[in-house]
Amino acid sequence: MTERATADLEILYRASVRVHQVVRDARSSPHRADVVAIGASGTPTEELDRLAEAEILRVLDSEGVDWDLLSEEIGPVARGGDRTLVVDPIDGTYNVLRNAPFYAVSLALGSRDLSGIDVGLVRDLHHGTTWWATRGGGAFRDGRPIRTRPWNVRGETVYVNLGANASERSVRLAGKARRVRSLGCASQEMLLVAQGSGDGYFFENRSEARNLRATDIAAAYRILLEAGGGVGDATGRSLDAFPLQVERRSSVFAWGDPAFREAAEADYL
Repeated sequence: MTERATADLEILYRASVRVHQVVRDARSSPHRADVVAIGASGTPTEELDRLAEAEILRVLDSEGVDWDLLSEEIGPVARGGDRTLVVDPIDGTYNVLRNAPFYAVSLALGSRDLSGIDVGLVRDLHHGTTWWATRGGGAFRDGRPIRTRPWNVRGETVYVNLGANASERSVRLAGKARRVRSLGCASQEMLLVAQGSGDGYFFENRSEARNLRATDIAAAYRILLEAGGGVGDATGRSLDAFPLQVERRSSVFAWGDPAFREAAEADYL
């Protein structure tokens, strides 16, 4: 890992710790679920999202970095930098509001598009588990290297977004896979694939407007690639050129073993 990447990662880690503290402090507040605005992505911003986002901006100021910010809630913030910190302050907001233990802060640093992400860090805001990766430096969970696992034919575990808006492909994959989980936190579900706890992650809703943004997946994208996996959309197209914008959305198919991707595209999807 380069000296610059190490310094960048340390800043992201400190930001994630501060967000974790804010979430712990706010969980007992009766106002944590209050809707305070409509975010840049067009979805409601709860008070908890706003508090986490504000804390990240405070950390950037205190660290003296000029990175631009792209957040799911306030959108793009120009701060004079040549790189952008792509943030989902709380991935899995509905889970934290319902005391379901699957929610995280997602932080990714890079430029232009997903292929330009150089550093990614995701912190589980319930357990404190932290995943990170730098370009070419491998992927880690709490300091231990992680890798994807070989696919066991017809013995797969797949994380699939389900519910009233799920596409026919999502339902078909869920009906054919050996084991299916649906946790409601895109970054963590992709990272379970990265650490070998699953074979794939699939998210596709019938309406494109209900699919995922770069803020949802930028950090997990870099970590999964460094762990040996891959990420595309539901039709198999690469997401490398997916822009760092909150307006754009995409379906997501993430895999560990390329053999599972090939089998899923040929048989399951």
